[in-house]
Amino acid sequence: MTTLGIVINPTSGKGRGKADGALAIKEFTKHAIDLIDLSAESFIAASSKAREAVEKKLIDGLIVVGGDGMFHLGVNITAKTEMPLGLIAAGTGNDSARALGLPIHDVVNGVKHIVSKLKETRKVDLIESVSNSKTFYSFGAVSAGFDALVNARANTWKWITGPIKYRLAMYRELAAFKPIPYRAVIDGVERVFEANLCTVANSPSYGGGLLITPEASVIDGELDLFILNSISRLELIKIFPTVYEGKHVTHPAVEIIRAKKVELHSEGMPAYSDGEHVGQSPVVCVVAPKSLKVFA
Repeated sequence: MTTLGIVINPTSGKGRGKADGALAIKEFTKHAIDLIDLSAESFIAASSKAREAVEKKLIDGLIVVGGDGMFHLGVNITAKTEMPLGLIAAGTGNDSARALGLPIHDVVNGVKHIVSKLKETRKVDLIESVSNSKTFYSFGAVSAGFDALVNARANTWKWITGPIKYRLAMYRELAAFKPIPYRAVIDGVERVFEANLCTVANSPSYGGGLLITPEASVIDGELDLFILNSISRLELIKIFPTVYEGKHVTHPAVEIIRAKKVELHSEGMPAYSDGEHVGQSPVVCVVAPKSLKVFA
């Protein structure tokens, strides 16, 4: 019998995670899957329990129920371990699920999808990064600039959920925003510039469906460095809606550069990975090809 570990974030999707987690357990049981509930009172405690289960090989795969933050937790436990990771998407942004073609806010089909892939896993790329304070893996993107500031503000708003939260946070941050001086080293080549946005991406979208790098792929062995060179606040507001369809890429201020390794230096800026705070700039990002095995 297959044994899966499951970690549930009860607060994901504005409290929907608890109910989705209970339903997921029920559905897995229907498919004769033996489950070990590794959930805990905090992310740190849950991470510790899940890591122990993976290291001791008590499970055949790890499932997380929640959003991009929970997937980030799972990624940093299972990266380079050969332990498959599955996601029941029940979060706010759900960009990881989009990149993997998984059902969103559909637990029954989410479980069916994982069960159908138990013997048909695939390997995908990750970003392996070092910030000023930690080493970590990312599935979606790493940022240290305006988008990180937006993420930080959005994470403080518990009264609103869904992609609209990131849009409102952006408008709020714009009130006092000035272009950020960057020093980047892109595959060994140094560059100094000012930009509104600068993000290292592995997958096409972040922030709840923003197609920041629409041609990015989690299986191409490369990173996509997105740069929005310095433009006015008004121009940024005009561009923003086009990002949901990936049409911003034709704007003359937009650059997307393929690379294997990117260093981002933006003094005083927080660093965010898949919506999670991971320290401060500078951040060094290296592509880690086929480092994560997934039920997808």
